[in-house]
Amino acid sequence: MSHRVVQWATGNIGARALRGVIEHPDLALAGVHVHTPGKAGRDAGELCGLGATGVTATCDIDEILGLDADCVLYMPRALDVGEVCRLLESGANVVTTRGEFHHPGSVPPEVRGRVEAACERGAASIHSTGSSPGFISEAVPLALASIQRRLDGLTISEFADLSRRDSPGLLFDVMGFGRPPAAFDERRLSHGRVSFGPSLRAVAEALSMPLDSVEADGEIATAGRRVRIAAGELAAGTVAAQRITVSGLRGGRAVLRFRAVWYCTADLLPAWDVRATGWHIAVDGDAPLDIDMRFPVPIERMAEVSPAYTANRAVNAVPVVCAASPGIRTTADLPHILASLG
Repeated sequence: MSHRVVQWATGNIGARALRGVIEHPDLALAGVHVHTPGKAGRDAGELCGLGATGVTATCDIDEILGLDADCVLYMPRALDVGEVCRLLESGANVVTTRGEFHHPGSVPPEVRGRVEAACERGAASIHSTGSSPGFISEAVPLALASIQRRLDGLTISEFADLSRRDSPGLLFDVMGFGRPPAAFDERRLSHGRVSFGPSLRAVAEALSMPLDSVEADGEIATAGRRVRIAAGELAAGTVAAQRITVSGLRGGRAVLRFRAVWYCTADLLPAWDVRATGWHIAVDGDAPLDIDMRFPVPIERMAEVSPAYTANRAVNAVPVVCAASPGIRTTADLPHILASLG
């Protein structure tokens, strides 16, 4: 069965998703929504490095609503609840790489109420997914827990070498690299709680062990010497690595953890054990596990390849989200997401 899909936004992730829809054997591209006026009127294939498709991009949401699409891959830089509700009310299901809908109970009540009402009116569903959060923080833990009868703890550690990431605004202005150590503040911890706390709650509830609370703590390490990275220069003694741990507590004990280790150099003070970009999962239970998942990509090509990790899962989720009952749907609500690769 072919599903008619709209791609909403064509940044790094959106352009990779757009390519995935065009090349997918069971999806048909119905339309493309863009925010940059210069992209409007251009062919979808041109926006993602493929040949002409005959589908042109638009900035007009009314044009998108008139397409009667089965699903919208919603991937803007910021969430617009009004847009999402209009899409759902029109009958279009929504798969998004935005992180707001991983766990319904973590959505602010007024937003949740509006979105769930729109789902009911349009008989549509919405699902947040991606690589992290999403695949590694929900799908993988649930799969690993399927061979446990006792789970004492599960920790996911994410390692990201940012030394070749040519994004000065992101690294220096948003993430705070290159600043004095005192610049690491509660805002970074809040980011961790908001981004990964909902996934931990969703997993815990799926395993019938709901969390009492979610807490976050963080550490920084500084550059041992002046170092040049793709985004610019880090002076000795400035923030060069961040480690944020989000813990899901039950009965006073951390049973689920997500730990993000982002670094720009391995020459750190104090010294940290930093691994290559990828994930490490440790499971403490009656069937203990220790798993490494590395990205076997040269660091120089990481910016080119990494959007696929997030975009592909969203594209592959379209059929199961279209088949789901109306509402905000979690990973545990849906069947396994299977890729059609024929």
